[in-house]
Amino acid sequence: MTRDDEPTQRFRAIWISDTHLGTTGCQATRLLDFLRRTESDYLYLVGDIVDGWQLRRRWYWHQSHNDVVQKVLRKARKGTEVVYIPGNHDEAVRHFLDLAFGGIAIREEAVHRTAQGLRLLVIHGDMFDAVVQHAKWVAHVGDMLYTISLKLNRTYNALRARLGLPYWSLAQFLKHKVKNAVSYITAFEEAVAAEARRRNLDGVVCGHIHKAEIRRIGGVLYCNDGDWIESLTALVETLEGELRIVHWHDLATARDIDDDEETNGANSDRDRRLAAAS
Repeated sequence: MTRDDEPTQRFRAIWISDTHLGTTGCQATRLLDFLRRTESDYLYLVGDIVDGWQLRRRWYWHQSHNDVVQKVLRKARKGTEVVYIPGNHDEAVRHFLDLAFGGIAIREEAVHRTAQGLRLLVIHGDMFDAVVQHAKWVAHVGDMLYTISLKLNRTYNALRARLGLPYWSLAQFLKHKVKNAVSYITAFEEAVAAEARRRNLDGVVCGHIHKAEIRRIGGVLYCNDGDWIESLTALVETLEGELRIVHWHDLATARDIDDDEETNGANSDRDRRLAAAS
């Protein structure tokens, strides 16, 4: 069985963002595995897919990053409606709004209607980030510090792995514990939700802050699909119209269990045949 023939989970829609292809922190291999294991009618790329900021500072492009691009193009050729909504790190793509490349439509934003009739505004969200909009140099400095924290985190987690300890994220810890960071995230979430409410929409799907979540804010459904640097998450709509966050780790674990059951089943069949022969 080839990789593209492997069993998949089918969804009505999938939203992914903040993959940051072109950086050493991108979990491209796991993202590729997720794309191979899932199918959907709609695939939304919600910004910061390619990290132009990092590529301008230092060129890095692993083969796995190219494989991700090829996989998305293949999905588009096979009938998936792929919509690319650029973010701040891939803002150069905004020069090509309302065009299509390889079957991928580039849009400033989109409105997705779920199977249950909910109308969701789909945006990256950087236009609601005061730092990005009014002090871009601060955003670039913050990006460099974030990159440094990821490198430190990889070294620290390599030691934790040797001790049999689970992964621990320094960046996520700081986001949740530092008061200013918490206030920044809250302000962002409220601003994005307010925009959907202003447009009389039922909810919003965004990325940008690398914090996957589904919750109601002021009567509006706020959904953030997370990132593929640390959290490895996507937002999905089931065939019945239910919205939920999917973690790659959960899919991988479920697959390992299925593989074990298949292997055990094959071994049991072999044991039965051997017993019958004897």
